[in-house]
Amino acid sequence: SSMKANQKYFHLLDDQGKLKPLFITISNIESQDPDQVISGNEKVIRPRLADAAFFYDTDRKHTLASRIPQLESVVFQQQLGTLADKARRSTAIATFIAERIQGDVAHAQRAVALAKCDLVTEMVLEFPELQGIMGRYYAEQDGEPAEVAQALEEQYLPRFASDAIPQSLTGQALALADRLDTLVGIFGIGQRPTGAKDPFALRRASIGVLNILVKGELNLDLRELLQVAADQHQNLPKADGLVEDVLTYMLDRFRAWGQDEGITAEMYLAVRARPVSKPLDFARRLRAVKAFAQREEATALAAANKRVSNILSKQAHDGSTQVDTTLLQESPEQTLAEAVIHCQQQVAPLFAAGEYQQALDTLATLREPVDTFFDQVMVMADDEAVRRNRLALLASLQALFLEVADISQLPQ
Repeated sequence: SSMKANQKYFHLLDDQGKLKPLFITISNIESQDPDQVISGNEKVIRPRLADAAFFYDTDRKHTLASRIPQLESVVFQQQLGTLADKARRSTAIATFIAERIQGDVAHAQRAVALAKCDLVTEMVLEFPELQGIMGRYYAEQDGEPAEVAQALEEQYLPRFASDAIPQSLTGQALALADRLDTLVGIFGIGQRPTGAKDPFALRRASIGVLNILVKGELNLDLRELLQVAADQHQNLPKADGLVEDVLTYMLDRFRAWGQDEGITAEMYLAVRARPVSKPLDFARRLRAVKAFAQREEATALAAANKRVSNILSKQAHDGSTQVDTTLLQESPEQTLAEAVIHCQQQVAPLFAAGEYQQALDTLATLREPVDTFFDQVMVMADDEAVRRNRLALLASLQALFLEVADISQLPQ
């Protein structure tokens, strides 16, 4: 770390990826005495490496576990207590998550207990960028389970949007628990991010949670996770509506999350209009809507859904989707009703399986009967029963698309 961060030297690795006792440095002069340049650089780095060796040897006099009591005196946040308090809360959250993802609960609990212990070691106090890394090394040498040691380093992943996520289930449970506790706690004391101010990096924490759940294919309910996290806090000043506030904030991060995948604001709003609280499910819907938006039928069906929405809202429709086939008087409405029923049968298992793209591909076949219906049928018929039946038909059409997203939000 000192060689790379302070001296800007290039360290070398062998074929096994292990560090070699060699380095490369760049000189901006053509020296007449290269050996002197080499000697000078070695002279600079040698005492730094000696200091690191001293810190390491000093740290190894104590196990990580023996440092757990020290966390009682390290403040996490004045209103939220110490790192020990945070660990106690995170243990309950990590336990809940580990059970849901078929992880090892004992490993998750041990990882939480040790997670912040390297923060009080001499090495990390001198080189803060080694947090987690030294935790893993020290845990391995203490004989902790391999997955626990791995999780200590993985807890900080992902560090940025395109970074890797934790690969172990224990690492995922720890990384999620730590971030969820921070998010709920900071929101709960009224210090949510405002404008450019985000001292607790809650935006990054939120995107980290989303990435772990989506890339790790963990189909967990974020509202449920946040409730578990909130239950670990006592007497938070902003407890009313806390879970929903944090949930809304986190799901809004999908705007930034989706940019790299070509997700537009309209696509995001189409999915956000639905009550979806599982990030993995949310992401699948986003990708399905993106694929649907590229179809030639998308513009017409988006406009049709917008028209349906306006008609139903203006008529204060009671929401009924029950269509009486005996009241279908004109051929286009009969054709549309048959097409809707056919699609309902086809897409029901697709919705259940989360196969949203295939479902929308199926619903795209409704374009022609929908266009014909609006061209040839007057929805607001004089006969009240016929009128209500046609409104129910439109409501059933709208309900099909709303199983995935509100596509009326798409460009028309």
